[in-house]
Amino acid sequence: MTEIIKVNPSMPEKAKIRRAAQLLSQGKVVAFPTETVYGLGCNAFDEDAVEKVFKAKGRPSDNPLIVHIGSKRQLPILVSGISEKEKKLIDAFFPGPLTLIMNKTGIVPYATSGGLETVAIRMPKHKVAQAILKEAGIPIAAPSANISGRPSSTTAEHVISDFMGRVDAIVDGGKSRIGLESTVVDASTSEILRPGGITKEEIEKVIGRVEISTASTNKSPGMKYRHYAPSAKVILFTGRKKAIQEYADRLMKSKKVGVISIYHSFRADEARHAGNSLHEYARSIFALFRELEEKVDVILVEGVEEKGIGIAIMNRLRKAASEIV
Repeated sequence: MTEIIKVNPSMPEKAKIRRAAQLLSQGKVVAFPTETVYGLGCNAFDEDAVEKVFKAKGRPSDNPLIVHIGSKRQLPILVSGISEKEKKLIDAFFPGPLTLIMNKTGIVPYATSGGLETVAIRMPKHKVAQAILKEAGIPIAAPSANISGRPSSTTAEHVISDFMGRVDAIVDGGKSRIGLESTVVDASTSEILRPGGITKEEIEKVIGRVEISTASTNKSPGMKYRHYAPSAKVILFTGRKKAIQEYADRLMKSKKVGVISIYHSFRADEARHAGNSLHEYARSIFALFRELEEKVDVILVEGVEEKGIGIAIMNRLRKAASEIV
């Protein structure tokens, strides 16, 4: 049985937070909300618990987990040395939607780090996540709470759909505010391994020029394997907007067609406007994938300019798409 713990996201109830923390301390797997997406958490030091997370997600074991901390004081336990660039990023973005790839200490199991000598560290800003981490007093390894390869979960309902009966508890703390996973940075190479809630421009204000990695690597989640894809086929449009309507008209002769757009309106069996800003688009995209996959055969998605958070949006859409036009 999976226990559902519904928590007030603005003022988390102490008894409910204590229950979630207790389960995590006992080696259980508990899904919980963060400001980015929901995470599937376990004690980062407990290899058996880590194995349960990989098994529940169907996740390859060489895909490292992000370790979430409730206090910067936990860093010396987990990481071996902090560079000047890393210190600047920690000061600027912890807590927040930033993950740093850092050299791990021996206490971090290789099961958690995906067999690497580095570990991914994040300090979430969400009140419920912070409360659980502080109450548990241990670092929590937590990939996104979705079946591996599926769209990430931005509500407890999404997590329940994927994991009811597969994990010990799900903490319902409402909708995620950002809707895309954290930005992952390797400060040692001045690279963004995964764009996310903190933009390239924001990072460059803190540590100077950085590049967005295009390499296939297992140093960061979301880099090596196909991710974020709904069961319906996704076609991403990066050029002429008229092409979306042309495709929709042609495909609707034989298939159920959905369209997700931001700047334009289109005719389709299921058309969804995903917001009036890039931040609204980011917040909506995974939820819309999950909604439309139940109703259509093909989802046509309007691309956006790759600037600011648009870089992270297009990163997710490209990984979800089986065709790019």
